[in-house]
Amino acid sequence: MKILRTLIIFLALPMAMMSQTLTLDECQRLAQENYPLIKRYSLIEQTTSYTLQNISKGWLPQLSASAQATLQSDVMSFPNSFKNIMAQTGQELKGLSKSQYRVGIDLNQMVYDGGSISNQRKVAQLQGDVQKAQNEVDLYAIRQRVNDIFFSILLTDERLKVNEDLQTLLEANLSKLNSMLRNGLAMESDVSSMKAEHLKAKQQYTELISTRQSLCHMLSAFIGEEVTNVSKPLSQPLIPSGNNRPELRLLESQLDLAHAQEKLLDTSLMPKLSIFAQGFYGYPGYNTFEDMFSRKWSLNGMVGARLTWNISQFYTNKGDKAKLQLQRQQTENARETFLFNNKLKQMQQNEAIEKYRQLMKDDESIVVLRKEVRQAAESKLAHGIIDTNALLQEINRENQAKIELATHEVEMLQQIENLKLTLNADI
Repeated sequence: MKILRTLIIFLALPMAMMSQTLTLDECQRLAQENYPLIKRYSLIEQTTSYTLQNISKGWLPQLSASAQATLQSDVMSFPNSFKNIMAQTGQELKGLSKSQYRVGIDLNQMVYDGGSISNQRKVAQLQGDVQKAQNEVDLYAIRQRVNDIFFSILLTDERLKVNEDLQTLLEANLSKLNSMLRNGLAMESDVSSMKAEHLKAKQQYTELISTRQSLCHMLSAFIGEEVTNVSKPLSQPLIPSGNNRPELRLLESQLDLAHAQEKLLDTSLMPKLSIFAQGFYGYPGYNTFEDMFSRKWSLNGMVGARLTWNISQFYTNKGDKAKLQLQRQQTENARETFLFNNKLKQMQQNEAIEKYRQLMKDDESIVVLRKEVRQAAESKLAHGIIDTNALLQEINRENQAKIELATHEVEMLQQIENLKLTLNADI
């Protein structure tokens, strides 16, 4: 019967996967690879790359084209006395036309930007690092969910094993009672009581199988593979290697970003030097005097150097730096708070691990004692000293002791793995 019950577990799952046993580390790795958030890393990298490319193009020559046509209310003209003198010689001075046109190109090349482009690149890179760190924090959260499901499966497996032992024990005693009934040493009600308890155990087994299937389906959805069997982690000595939580890396990257943003504010106070070239075809040109005689379009050009200094940045620089300083203080406070809470959690988990170790020692002794009492009760029943109900009580007490031992063991292993999550460290 025990072999048959074991087969039920495997028949309820895909035959192709019967030999596959997954460890907790494998489940964690597969869950992170399968979770949709993992795709965000490549999106962040691509976005950061495009941003850096665009910022670097600030060193490329900036070329712009323009075209304009204007109608002015007034233009430069010759004095009337000069016009009269020229009229006497037979020449008519038209002056500049109020309709003016030009099509031109402007070329500007940055020579010195005070470190602005370089610091913009650093800020953009660190913004990408902050986004990656935040994504890592979000991904890390699923590890706890995988842990919970994984150990729920383990606990269910342990309860299935205990239930199998219970059914085997009840079947053996039911066989003895049937033999005693045939020999007139037991009543029909004794056999019925044992049968009822056996049916109850079978019902619990069916419920546990259903629960296990649901948990396996949930874990399968997380890791992207069918789950049939999971292996119990080893209980190893706890030697923490330090706190490596992604939240700390996120806070550190936020501090680095604030520092880079402060440097960028400093560069905004620096003057900027560039060289430029302008050219246009139109009317009037740079030779205004000639254009007042002849209204013809002409080619015109100019080259030069330009120094600009946005002094208004001094108005807000102090306030902007004060805001960044507050941001740093808030981030530092968040880090201290996280470390404080994390330390408390470590203490609680270490205490829980030690508690379960002590409970397991007592559980093992209780299981041995309950087994001895149950065996004595079986002997008493065979000699007619006690009834079937008294034996069933001892069988149930032994079974409950086994369940508590298995439960405490799985809970201790889960606390060990949860401590690893709390530290994100190998133990």
